[in-house]
Amino acid sequence: MKAVVYEAFGERPHIADVAMPAAPAGGVVIKVKATGVCLSDWHGWKGHDKDISLPHVPGHEFAGAVHAVGDGVAQFRVGDRVTVPFVAGCGRCEQCESGNQQVCDNQSQPGFTHWGSFAEYVAVDYADTNLVLLPDDMEDVAAASLGCRFATSFRAVVDQGRVGENDWVAVYGCGGVGLSAIMIASALGAKVVAVDINGAALELARECGAVATVNADVVHGVVETVREATRGGAHVSIDALGKPSTLRQSVRSLRKRGRHVQVGLLAGDKSSPRVPMDIVVANELEIVGSHGMQAHRYGEMLAMIESGRLQPQKLIGRTITLEESIGALVGMRRSVEPGVAVVVFDEVIGNSNTELNPAV
Repeated sequence: MKAVVYEAFGERPHIADVAMPAAPAGGVVIKVKATGVCLSDWHGWKGHDKDISLPHVPGHEFAGAVHAVGDGVAQFRVGDRVTVPFVAGCGRCEQCESGNQQVCDNQSQPGFTHWGSFAEYVAVDYADTNLVLLPDDMEDVAAASLGCRFATSFRAVVDQGRVGENDWVAVYGCGGVGLSAIMIASALGAKVVAVDINGAALELARECGAVATVNADVVHGVVETVREATRGGAHVSIDALGKPSTLRQSVRSLRKRGRHVQVGLLAGDKSSPRVPMDIVVANELEIVGSHGMQAHRYGEMLAMIESGRLQPQKLIGRTITLEESIGALVGMRRSVEPGVAVVVFDEVIGNSNTELNPAV
């Protein structure tokens, strides 16, 4: 099969012929129909994730059809259209038994712990715990975002942020995660202020439901502007970008007893930022993390999508080929194009003579 492979961190990936994965016991192999290009993939390529072994195939947010079923799988069969949370829980540890598969003690993650979805086929562990059936009328391109960005944002807004009707919500960063959070919070009846440095992204944020936008590259005093727009501070503020500066701005944007939700990854030398704990204590603020979403929580999100309250397809900026995914991946930190880039596998994939074996 064809796949995007990199053999050194930070080195430009290439298209290679690689061996197909086998279905693990309790798992499946999925024929990939579409896969998103996510900033987490960029972090992995840069070497910020300790779970990655080289050579490696990135990709973790995807939709497709079950191609092969391993021993012990009871709930899924060949041909089922599915997506998968980017964290695959084992179903047996203390965290999984409590319903928190997103922080499983024995988790596996396609695109990190083993080869991912920038390939024609991908293996997934613990299928009965992690696979999610897709609605018949949901297109693969829209479904590709559900395994990471959209579902991660749903948990961040609904479960961790506990956003309610008429709450003021500030969202820092209008990439895929931020735009998803804006759409979800707005659908819940919250009033969202979006912050970014990209004018086109802020325009898309308004289309997703933001009632106000702040261009941090132009405005002097971002925190003060957000506090004024939210009439005294946000009830919930979300750092969807993952920078020390946006984390601190997010915390400072909160009104008393507000909640900061950290979704954006703080990796490498940015992994231990300073936090203004003085106002956290004085104002009784909450700081919570959010790491994906469990498969058993997808039902509520899918119901909102099927009803039309949520429209993840609006977040698609462009569809690209597998070859084009290489440029999209390595250029993510420089890209100014708004919306999500999604690889579709209907296009002809270029040839390569390289032979590799998957690390599954």
